[in-house]
Amino acid sequence: MQYGILSVEQLRQAFHGAKAVLGANKAYVDSLNVFPVPDGDTGTNMHLTLSAAVREMDSRDTDNVTALLQALSSGALMGARGNSGVILSQLFRGFYQGAEKGEFDSRSLANAFRKAAEVAYRSVIKPVEGTMLTVARACAEGAQQKAGEGGDCLAVLETALSHAEEALKNTPRLLPVLAEAGVVDAGGQGLVFIIRGMIAGLKGEVGPGEDAGVAGQVPAATATTSPINLTYRYCTELIIKGQGLNGEGLKKELLELGDSLLVVGDEHMLKVHIHTNRPGLVLEKAVELGTLFDIKIDNMEEQHRESKFFEEPAPPRPLKEMAVVAVTVGEGLTTILQSLGVDVVIPGGQTMNPSTEDLLAGIREAGARQVIVLPNNKNIFLAAEQAKTLAEQEGIQAAVIPARNFPQSVAAMLSYHQEESLEDNRQRMTEALDTVRTGEITFAVRDSQYNGFNINRGEILGLADGEIVAKGEKIDEVALHLLEQLGAGEYELLSVYFGQDVTEEDAAVLQETIQDRFPQLEIEMHNGGQPLYYYIFGLE
Repeated sequence: MQYGILSVEQLRQAFHGAKAVLGANKAYVDSLNVFPVPDGDTGTNMHLTLSAAVREMDSRDTDNVTALLQALSSGALMGARGNSGVILSQLFRGFYQGAEKGEFDSRSLANAFRKAAEVAYRSVIKPVEGTMLTVARACAEGAQQKAGEGGDCLAVLETALSHAEEALKNTPRLLPVLAEAGVVDAGGQGLVFIIRGMIAGLKGEVGPGEDAGVAGQVPAATATTSPINLTYRYCTELIIKGQGLNGEGLKKELLELGDSLLVVGDEHMLKVHIHTNRPGLVLEKAVELGTLFDIKIDNMEEQHRESKFFEEPAPPRPLKEMAVVAVTVGEGLTTILQSLGVDVVIPGGQTMNPSTEDLLAGIREAGARQVIVLPNNKNIFLAAEQAKTLAEQEGIQAAVIPARNFPQSVAAMLSYHQEESLEDNRQRMTEALDTVRTGEITFAVRDSQYNGFNINRGEILGLADGEIVAKGEKIDEVALHLLEQLGAGEYELLSVYFGQDVTEEDAAVLQETIQDRFPQLEIEMHNGGQPLYYYIFGLE
């Protein structure tokens, strides 16, 4: 088989191989997470992101390399989960942008890897060496070196892999926390598996069916508004190819023709998505710019009528000026946020990071011109920022408040005033995050060395503002130690949210124990119903 110039089918095989190899090893990548608590696992998030990219790639019947890579990039963008998934989506975005628009030879492949690393680095505000970014850059350097020597595409991939593996081995030297835990960077390891899989797929050593039906795969989010009696009936999608394409100009022309508008791409190719009653006019405006491909027009009302899960639609809600979208899990926590004024709660958090598409769907569902987003988990920040950017392309102003946990979210909502401006709310809610200290009681999911602690799987862990400060065998003892580390003696109010694995009787015993140790505290107990975390504490 020749690898001098890759065909569309060879590229499909390569990315199916990447998905299969990463899927087979995602549990191992998860095990490399330095933090031993139940968290949004790196391998799972990267695999779900890659799966979304491959699904979108497979949905396009095209013999054009550029269109294939654009579909891969678009799928990764909307399916990105967790910070590692978002960075992976940016790698795919750069890969698509860097690939030359003609034949996909070894130089084009090397350029694609180079651009992928550049775009990924730019997507992170403060890039850290010793992470998957470092591995991506080493991969690009190896690819460019081999392409410059005249190697074919397979040789370029194999050299890129060897450079990536060497960089991966070096990550503990660059990040002391990795050295302490005795592991390499999880995201970098995931990227190495992806490149290995590309090689295996290209050589025919793994097929597209070998990774089917992966446990835990989450289907892509769908629009939350019922498609009966829609204001706009036709879901219209197309790709425009040409020279000097003006995406912003087209977006302005299409805004008045419908909603859910998305125009993404560059000066050579644009992907357009819109819900409209005049798909013909959309095509007329698009064809003025260039050549149209992959035109798809669906009657959403008819699609819903044919569904066996038909339900009567809720009456349309008037568009509000401002709304809040938050991410959390647990019936009690959800009810609390709704009582504080949150309009849409997206299920998610530790181990179940919502995708960019899930977050964008929640922003749309809020039905407001301006939307505030509370991620409540640092591993959701990047996906929330991507959803914000996409929402703004649809004409919805958005702001992401960097709340890392539930108590911070509550503090932010207590500072929220719906009648004030988005910027005023953003500033005030962000400032409110520092008014509360947060403690969490959970358990270790693996043996680990972290922050000076020798941690055994199954031990109870106490986290102060996200850092492990206590461990032990009994929940109540760890809880008291954690509160001491948080300086509970200097605070007046303690809010306690107990999880789904804690009985009300056990929670009452802990309340009495805490009250005996810290008599000045006013303690409020809430049944949060959250999984994985026995207790969440908020000190004010």
